[in-house]
Amino acid sequence: MSDTMQSQITRAIDTSITLPDNARILIVKLAGLGDLLLATPALRALRTSYPQARIDLLVTPDSAGLLKGWDVIDNIIVLDKYLFDYPQQIIKHPGNLKRLGEIFKPLREGHYDAVLLFHHLTLRFGRMKHQALMRATGAKWRVGLDNGHGWFLNVRVKDEGFGAMHEAEYNMAVAAAVGAQLSASPHLEMPLSEEERAAAHTLVYEGASPQEVPHPIIAIHPGSGGYSTARRWAPERFAQLADTLYSEGGGQLLLVGGPEEVELHQSIMGQLRSGVPVRSLAGKGNIKVATAVLEQADLFIGNDAGLAHLATATGTPVIAIFGLTNYNAWGPYPGANKEQVAIVHLDLPCMPCFYRGHQLGTPEGCATRDCLTQLGVDPVAAAARRMLRLHGKWPARTEA
Repeated sequence: MSDTMQSQITRAIDTSITLPDNARILIVKLAGLGDLLLATPALRALRTSYPQARIDLLVTPDSAGLLKGWDVIDNIIVLDKYLFDYPQQIIKHPGNLKRLGEIFKPLREGHYDAVLLFHHLTLRFGRMKHQALMRATGAKWRVGLDNGHGWFLNVRVKDEGFGAMHEAEYNMAVAAAVGAQLSASPHLEMPLSEEERAAAHTLVYEGASPQEVPHPIIAIHPGSGGYSTARRWAPERFAQLADTLYSEGGGQLLLVGGPEEVELHQSIMGQLRSGVPVRSLAGKGNIKVATAVLEQADLFIGNDAGLAHLATATGTPVIAIFGLTNYNAWGPYPGANKEQVAIVHLDLPCMPCFYRGHQLGTPEGCATRDCLTQLGVDPVAAAARRMLRLHGKWPARTEA
């Protein structure tokens, strides 16, 4: 971590405490896969600083299995936050309150010394929900980001708005507020087993050895989470990009994503003109096998979505395409290895419109979405060539 970022994190901490060596700590991160990965440097710092502590993690069902088996976490507690995200849901389904009450019991029985909230206090109903969860634990210390609405916190970190610090660094600042010593080289972590890596090897190489298949292997994710499909670059641009890179450097293409993206992959495959060897791995294997697939790729190219963070966690070079989202907040986080990630984006006066300042903004962007429709293939292809060349994966025969 640079001295500048360390200084910024230190300045953000309004109050700080030191926990007992055997503290019981609960982390609240009710978010998707990518957002949870951005918490891993902070979680590692907590475990390193408090090796005897009990560290539990409160997550959503979608991300519950992501960090299973990781030595940093003692226990994973699952809460389906989507049942309580909006007042209308509770009015329409009052039985959801009973289910919320069911989670309060294990939270109270955890006898936590501190509960750390790895979320911004952006929306009014969200603030009410987070306050209820934190108070339900009975923890002495309630720790989190304060944007002026954190009156229920008693250990506060200044929230200067989305992008003032990267989300991974905001999480680390919250951890530092309870005495965690931050790593000099923070990075995302993703536990993978040998079985998961073996399954991925079979998907990628289909029984051949790595030397027998064409390289570079480029994994492309043209989709995004369902929360904001507006983050997607056009399928035809991905097809043109794949044709361009293959015509210059050979190799093969793996289209990656969930089962809901099969049609999107088929659309791209139908638009390819170069003869690039291509396969769709949509929905093949669980999320950890998919991550192990990314680990074996020479380059990942994708939209602002969770798979870009998964690829970063494996050490694979990443090209991330950003439009309406604040890339200073949510871009793939390479830590000290700045040469691993390149974010390709335009610089329009209206950007970003999603996660801007202290506001959520507009997840679906504007009607024209100029930030993505005006982003052509050339800058993405140029970034891909540079990244492959930097990591020794661009074939020598293409060099001028």
